[in-house]
Amino acid sequence: MIRFVTFCDEFAEAGSKMMIKEEKKPEEKTQNSEPLIPGLPDEIAEHCLLHLPYPNQVLVRSVSSSWNRAITDPSFFLSKKTLFLSLPYIFVFAFHRSTAKLQWQALDPRSGRWFVLPPMPIMNPVCPASFACASVPRQGSLFVLGGMRSDTEASQPTLVTYRAGTNRWSVACPMQYPRSFFAAGSIGGKIFAAGGSGTVVSETVSTVECYDPAKDTWMTVAKMRNGLSRYDAAVVGEKMYVTEGWTWPFSYSPRGGVYNAEKDTWEEMSVGMREGWTGISVVLGDRLFVITEHGSCRMKVYDHEMDTWHYLGGGEFPCETLKKPFAVCGVEGKIYVVSSGLDVCVGRVFERREEKEEEKLWVEWEVMRAPMVFNDFVPSTSQVLYA
Repeated sequence: MIRFVTFCDEFAEAGSKMMIKEEKKPEEKTQNSEPLIPGLPDEIAEHCLLHLPYPNQVLVRSVSSSWNRAITDPSFFLSKKTLFLSLPYIFVFAFHRSTAKLQWQALDPRSGRWFVLPPMPIMNPVCPASFACASVPRQGSLFVLGGMRSDTEASQPTLVTYRAGTNRWSVACPMQYPRSFFAAGSIGGKIFAAGGSGTVVSETVSTVECYDPAKDTWMTVAKMRNGLSRYDAAVVGEKMYVTEGWTWPFSYSPRGGVYNAEKDTWEEMSVGMREGWTGISVVLGDRLFVITEHGSCRMKVYDHEMDTWHYLGGGEFPCETLKKPFAVCGVEGKIYVVSSGLDVCVGRVFERREEKEEEKLWVEWEVMRAPMVFNDFVPSTSQVLYA
């Protein structure tokens, strides 16, 4: 609190240099007559609140009705984005090893602090691995789709959404088709759900549908050429890449497809891409990486021009100290690998040129240990949100 008051004082001193907002209407002044912070103009106080880090913005809503009104206003989160105050957080969907209890946690990668999210409005019992998750990072929106009831093995069409600005879950329009063990991804602010198991879990479906968060509606798009389930997927630009993925010890060659959202078409995945996709994927910018599921878990990057994969240089992945399964996401030049027990391995990816060699991608790893209270949690997926 002392740091916050000091911060407010600094803003007050700089108040004369700041642009003053348009004069509010008389009825707005009456409604908001209670000052946000006594002794400070509301314009300065609003900027103080905007600098509160996630999830403190939501926690301080109980301070006063004026704070609650200001923070819950839709323009509050937009202002944070406009002023570039939103920062990336790692949101991890995990389940308890023995009870299968579902839980979302958010990690502040700068401080290493974890925050537990409210429980999702989903009816138990469910199979944690059967859900698909996607996010629109810059909008601070998280989407959890489908899933399967573990008692009846029935796939579900449900969709629940989370907003970082309010720290709340809500039930959205369900999918047109029940799905479990399927792929989902975000392209252009819309969510795509592809394939998976349908009403009968043993049967795969080839239907694909698109969700518009602004309209809360679903529409059917081009079908997959083959129905796939239990696979990995990644979005690079306007394309979603879907693969069955290799299963160690690589006893069969996987199938794969590529969806072009701009053209609304599917095509076969190239041979080099699908046969080299030997682990869990992660995207940084326009580059597709894979952390291999065997050996030393080395990381490699896909070369579109050569249709091949290249291993990264640098330090070895600390596979001996981290337990599988892994959930991976990437943002701002770093890759976050969440392991069982929610320990996080952070990989910094950079370019380096050695003597008489071309530039090559390198990665250096560092482990962030999670609190002991997370020891029995297993990650299912992880997503990046700006909050």
